Amino acid sequence: MTKQNIVDTVSDATGLTKVETEAVMNGVMTTIIEALATNNRVELRGFGTFGVKHRMPKKARNPGTGEPIYLPERFVPTFKPSKMMRLRVNELINK
Repeated sequence: MTKQNIVDTVSDATGLTKVETEAVMNGVMTTIIEALATNNRVELRGFGTFGVKHRMPKKARNPGTGEPIYLPERFVPTFKPSKMMRLRVNELINK
């Protein structure tokens, strides 16, 4: 499912125009990204939690050439789905 599919679905469900729905969606995504960029957690009850994890620098290997490479220290965004989401997804997939 793409962002446009979500915009279409939400627009149909709410009665908002697609332009308004896309503006709201862009605002939500920008807010989440900015919160993560300042190392804040974002918790959406019933959906999940976005966070940032620190990864230490490490040596790795290029799988194609076998050549060792160095991965610098970095911060990666993470997402942990809520229990309700996990149960619903498993319920639908296991049917």
